Amino acid sequence: MKIVLAYSGGLDTSVIVRWLIDQYQAEVVAYIADLGQEEDLPAIRRKALKTGAKTAVVEDLREEFARDFLFPMLRANAVYEGGYLMGTSIARPLIAKGQVRLAERVRAEAVSHGSTGKGNDQVRFELTYQALNPGLKIIAPWREWDFRGREDLIKYARSQGIPVPVTKAKPYSSDRNIFHISYEGGILEDPWREPTADMFVLTRSPEKAPARPEYVEITYAQGNPVALNGRPLSPFQLISRLNLIAGRHGVGRVDMVENRFVGIRSRGVYETPAGTVLHLAHRAVESLTLDREVMHLRDSLISRYSESVYYGFWYAPERLALQALVDEAQRGVSGVARIKLFKGSAAVAGRRSEKSLYRSDYATFEKDTVYDQRDATGFIRLNALRLKIGRKLVGQKAGAKSRGKKKVSK
Repeated sequence: MKIVLAYSGGLDTSVIVRWLIDQYQAEVVAYIADLGQEEDLPAIRRKALKTGAKTAVVEDLREEFARDFLFPMLRANAVYEGGYLMGTSIARPLIAKGQVRLAERVRAEAVSHGSTGKGNDQVRFELTYQALNPGLKIIAPWREWDFRGREDLIKYARSQGIPVPVTKAKPYSSDRNIFHISYEGGILEDPWREPTADMFVLTRSPEKAPARPEYVEITYAQGNPVALNGRPLSPFQLISRLNLIAGRHGVGRVDMVENRFVGIRSRGVYETPAGTVLHLAHRAVESLTLDREVMHLRDSLISRYSESVYYGFWYAPERLALQALVDEAQRGVSGVARIKLFKGSAAVAGRRSEKSLYRSDYATFEKDTVYDQRDATGFIRLNALRLKIGRKLVGQKAGAKSRGKKKVSK
């Protein structure tokens, strides 16, 4: 059997390579996705081969990730439970897609991942496998083997001579790509405990951020950011550059307790500097260009869209249908947003668009010739009509009830 494994080079997937070989007498192909995590990917590839993988493939998915996954999600203003911009959630369907492509290319019979049976990632990987190629066998070692935890894995790794350095220097787990870094587990399992200052990588502490604010201008075309400070950039380049700028001002930290799809509540700490700014800037341009009722309709669906991403239904028909609605609404969302970055905060400082629906001659509180304020009288009367009728009905019922009580008292 030939198995394509989503390989990260960490403890779990390093052990899984050897376990798959022993358990299934398999030929393991290690798949390493480059999502901008800034790791030594050639070294990870060598480690996979040294651990027993027959082949190890590194694939550059950085631009595809930004263009086809992050940007559609940003166009929808997707946020899970009010705080999480879903940097890990959105990465899994792309990694799984890459696995399926490779499995079809090398004619593998199965795909595998290192996700545990308690988390969201197992769902995200496997929903994607089945959506794209339901004929592939899925192997989830954490749901099959007898290992109970990380200590068991360490013992197995040592017994097999697997090079897995494990220390207590980082008492939590993390996941990184170009969009964010997430931290969970370990010391963070106590929701009362504050994250240590040395944990953060992408963002400077707001207390140590520059004493002067910095302004950035983000240009949008049809809902997508296309330029930073007037300079056209590719999707990956724009996010990468904006990460550096927003990160040095301490922008993009989130600490929250969230509901996993499997029913467990977990605490996650996130750094998403560029994503935080892009979310804010996109809203600013929309405030000028997006029709009111279209905006309200789209906003009513953000929670559903976000759940589709978080739960792993990226390729499900409901997410695709929602995306079609979002993208239709974004056709006129073009313009520039100016964002002020200062001591951990990001605030809109200005916005402009050639397609702006904002008219100062209508909005002004000064004398104008385009709006007759007396028209508001009829507008208010018509909107108040149902309220007046409802109130009269309540009064009639109250009066009837009062009269009934008087008759009883006699």
